[in-house]
Amino acid sequence: MALSDLLYPDNPKRKQELIHLHQELLDCMSTNFCATNELVGVLNEHLGCAITPIEMRESSTVKENCENIIQVMSEIQHQVQKIDSDMKEKLEPVLYQKLYDIKEPELEKIAIAQRVFSIIFGEATSTAAMVAIKLLGSNHLTLTVSKLIGLLAQIGASVLGGVSITIIGLGLEMILHAILGAVERSQLLTAVRSYEKHLAEFKAASEKYQRAIHEVTSLVRQQVQ
Repeated sequence: MALSDLLYPDNPKRKQELIHLHQELLDCMSTNFCATNELVGVLNEHLGCAITPIEMRESSTVKENCENIIQVMSEIQHQVQKIDSDMKEKLEPVLYQKLYDIKEPELEKIAIAQRVFSIIFGEATSTAAMVAIKLLGSNHLTLTVSKLIGLLAQIGASVLGGVSITIIGLGLEMILHAILGAVERSQLLTAVRSYEKHLAEFKAASEKYQRAIHEVTSLVRQQVQ
């Protein structure tokens, strides 16, 4: 047993708690990567986008992985804004307003969007138009993406940011840097509290994000069957 563990017997428990929280964070991030790639696949296939799928890199830090997914989320936001700009530019104001009118039948909105995509691409499927309408009309997705980007930026900038995403790397790093028990205890307590705070918010926002994407992608699957 390390000297610091003899002086501060709660340290081994704190280490295990931190490793467990770290794994929870990584599991949540991994699911977000998969959900993001699912939406990227829909955008690339049906709306002519060219967004590169992403993957978690075990050799990278939490911050680097956060930055990776933020970049793709920002690109998704850019593509949705571009769709909106195209609609606004090529439609009469009355028709453009119909796209955002909650009382307007969805089939009518899809027909309007398909007309615009036919101008842009030469031809367009109803699936492409449906995806566009879902993205434009989904305040839920827009808000959850913005929320998640903000939380990922906070996590990357926190004490978690410089930590390798590998569990073994985390445990060894914390132990090797524990020169004095008091310093180690302070570092562990700070890290655990930070993880707990960020993880609670991150898990809630991630669940909303994944549900919003599932709503779009499940409709696409139904449409193409």
